[in-house]
Amino acid sequence: MSSALRVAALTIAAAALQSSAHAAGTAPADTRAGTDAAALYRQECGACHTAFAPRLLPPASWNALMNDLPHHFGADASAEPATRRALTSWLASHGSAGRARPEDDRITRSGWFRHEHSEFPADVWSRPSIKSPSNCGACHAGADSGVFDEHDVRIPR
Repeated sequence: MSSALRVAALTIAAAALQSSAHAAGTAPADTRAGTDAAALYRQECGACHTAFAPRLLPPASWNALMNDLPHHFGADASAEPATRRALTSWLASHGSAGRARPEDDRITRSGWFRHEHSEFPADVWSRPSIKSPSNCGACHAGADSGVFDEHDVRIPR
């Protein structure tokens, strides 16, 4: 299948997912695997950073981030227009509609993130093995799969 046809198919699939999620009043539970859109997301976004689980941000944050990719946290993360549209639709349809939009659309500035990580002193984030709060995989072995079970957390020294 050509790249243009693949992107068109993903756009249609993402729109269908979004429609079904809105009709049901909730996004589908499985947001990380099993769809071409999820694979495209891991390929496009995961090439530079963890492909964060879409449920970690509300749809408004995903829309804002995807519509300003030339200024993506200080980097130009531009994508082809059809790819951007497909990813934006998929991310928004899998975002957590119940979450408040965090400052600067950063996961690490969301209320739930701050609450869940409040027991860690600031120096934990600057450890060479962790580097920053956005390096989820440093402590959460299942981060790349969207699994953040607190019983599986390992804080590196």
